[in-house]
Amino acid sequence: MQGIVIKSTGSWYIVRTDDGLYTKCRIRGKFRMEGIKSTNPVAVGDVVDYELEPQKDTGVIVKIHPRKNYIIRRSVNLSKQTHIIAANINQAFLLITVANPPIHTSFIDRFIATAEAYSIPVILLFNKVDALDEVQLLQMEDLKLVYEAIGYECIEVSAVNGKNVDVVKELMQDQVSLFSGHSGVGKSTLINLIEPTLNLKTKEVSIQSGQGQHTTTFAEMFELSFGGFIIDTPGIKGFGVVDFEKQEVGDYFPEIFHFKQYCKFNNCLHLEEPGCAVLEAVESDDIAFSRYRSYVQMLENDENYRGISEF
Repeated sequence: MQGIVIKSTGSWYIVRTDDGLYTKCRIRGKFRMEGIKSTNPVAVGDVVDYELEPQKDTGVIVKIHPRKNYIIRRSVNLSKQTHIIAANINQAFLLITVANPPIHTSFIDRFIATAEAYSIPVILLFNKVDALDEVQLLQMEDLKLVYEAIGYECIEVSAVNGKNVDVVKELMQDQVSLFSGHSGVGKSTLINLIEPTLNLKTKEVSIQSGQGQHTTTFAEMFELSFGGFIIDTPGIKGFGVVDFEKQEVGDYFPEIFHFKQYCKFNNCLHLEEPGCAVLEAVESDDIAFSRYRSYVQMLENDENYRGISEF
């Protein structure tokens, strides 16, 4: 039998067939042994083949079909290398909050660079805009200018007053959409507004720390009543990139990719090389300094990065 993994708890997986049959499955043991460098050899969104176990209502996953794409990050589990957030998605929505909790631009840049590497379109959702003061609104506008200038769609949303929720729903129709962001950015609240029947658990941001608290424990895919699927993911604090060669990091920054053709040297890393068009573009503000800083951090493979805002 064949189906799509809609939920992963680490040891068990829920697989959904095209005719709406749901089966609780485990993975065949050898998947854990044969060169798996990920903490989760099977990810939400994977197309798998499975066999029903005799005398049971559970199944065993025997094959994982090739993925067309996936979102991956460095695992917090030191014994492994990577964690696949989700696979086979059409688009990713990254929720951003200027405050409550604040977000660091490096987190945004690492996420969208990873998406660029696997040709996954990203839409930036600026959430909780109803709660921003004048200074925070200016910060949001500055961020939007940076990302709109390089081609990313930015949408202001609010789960409190429903601002632009209809716009997001239209983009999601008949697509497989990933929702991601820091803990506490309001993913579950917004998803509940988009699809009220889901009734996902929500939790307030910690007053003491100003940081979000986890409400989604495992990634899970839900069918949408208006067509398509949404993948809700656990909130994440940092986003460590993996599998990037230094020479290709700049290719996942559209503005750096544009200017690098004018560099004096073909192998320019845009650090201190003479005749570097990218450095000149940073100096002239044609490339935002925050974006260039993120590029350099990724080159240096800064594993201590935690994604905390500088606002």
